[in-house]
Amino acid sequence: MSTPFGDPVLPGFRPDPSVCRVGADYYLVTSSFEWFPGLPVFHSRDLVNWRRLGSALDRPSQLDLDGCAPSRGLFAPTIRHHEGVFHLVCTMMDGPGHFVVTATDPAGPWSEPHWLEGEGFDPSLFFDDGPDGDGRAWFTAARVRDEAAGHTEIWMREYVPGERRLTGPEYVLWSGSHPEARWSEAPHLYRVDGVYVLLTAEGGTDVDHSVVAARADSVTGPYEGVPGNPVLPPVPKGPVTCTGHADLVQTAYGDWRAVLLGVRPGSALGRETFLSRVTWDDGVPGFSPVAHAGLSRPLHDRFATLAADWSTLRTPRTPFWTTGDGLRLRLRPERLGEPVVPSLLVRPQEQPDCDVSTELRFTPDGPGEEAGLAVVVDDEKHLLLLRTAEGLELRRGPDVLARLAVPPGPVRLGVRVRGFGHTFVHATPDGPWQVLTTVEAGFLRPLFTSVQLGLYATSNGRPSSNQAHFPWFDITYPN
Repeated sequence: MSTPFGDPVLPGFRPDPSVCRVGADYYLVTSSFEWFPGLPVFHSRDLVNWRRLGSALDRPSQLDLDGCAPSRGLFAPTIRHHEGVFHLVCTMMDGPGHFVVTATDPAGPWSEPHWLEGEGFDPSLFFDDGPDGDGRAWFTAARVRDEAAGHTEIWMREYVPGERRLTGPEYVLWSGSHPEARWSEAPHLYRVDGVYVLLTAEGGTDVDHSVVAARADSVTGPYEGVPGNPVLPPVPKGPVTCTGHADLVQTAYGDWRAVLLGVRPGSALGRETFLSRVTWDDGVPGFSPVAHAGLSRPLHDRFATLAADWSTLRTPRTPFWTTGDGLRLRLRPERLGEPVVPSLLVRPQEQPDCDVSTELRFTPDGPGEEAGLAVVVDDEKHLLLLRTAEGLELRRGPDVLARLAVPPGPVRLGVRVRGFGHTFVHATPDGPWQVLTTVEAGFLRPLFTSVQLGLYATSNGRPSSNQAHFPWFDITYPN
């Protein structure tokens, strides 16, 4: 396989992609972990340019993330379409486990979750409804056999679409391409030229990440690894690494593509969605890059409404924000750094270099009241540029990195991100930017998620009726 891959087709916090086609339209979902709304849904006509439709789990009744730990929650969804209905399976880690939600319109509304019996993670669905298929549907997932050794296995049961449940015996399909294989996961089944193809990830989601394939004449196996595994080898160095967790789709013209995750080293963007061309050689898939220009449009949000790309940490039972006249965040006792739902709204950073700015209109009314700009990976990894009763403070968790007295009144806040270098700036509404300090923020390197950028307010454990007003929020990409 030639490298590198092109730029991501979905940059920033877009891991574990899954895709399906309906006519000329493609639909894609990604993991969302502890962030709400859960499981973003995208639409495209060319697999390169994607538009956010919404989220599959956008109601508190569907998704309870109370107390969800960082990088837990919603893992690795799969989306499929069958007889006019979209089926989306996923796993709620540290919760009830596997579930399926359905919709006739991918923009929603999606159903309440139907919980499915079974162990593990990374669920998938396969509808054997091709010309030679028998019309049955199958649910696959990975589960751990020996966590210390990273040994897993892929198991399968029949899925009843009309009843949203599993039935019949369980089959173990695969445990890796060799006896010492680690973290065989992300299973997807396909039928290609009359042969069943099982595609899995292997090696873990770091630099040893890869894709392997196996084939069988029967959907229940036995499956035999294809010659030359892995079909997408590890890429430990280069502009794009950690490639894997692939899902295949056949275009309307009969050729094949794959969406997969990858990482651009040198920033906190984490796992993003990339595109690959797939060719078949005697039943063995081969992956190659798709050249395209990866562009991120500047964002100039005046908050007429709350756009779909904004997320909250865990599930809010009632909104703590209002829009229409900019964004207003209600100060609440909850704060970032605890397993709660703070008054925090964020959206993905899409490129390693960006400039972020906002205007804050806020006067602290009591002790502990503060609001400002947030650079967030999770509860434990974040930087906050806040207006407090004493002026401006830059914090890493509880630690104050810089402090500056500023006069009352509106203030502009900003951060210039260059890889892991973060230069925090401030200004009066009409004045020039002034540098507060620069932080080398290698600690923002994510595990499964990504850095996100946004706005935050808290009263730090005390009741408050105060609000922080942000008339606008901008992100520009200098490169």
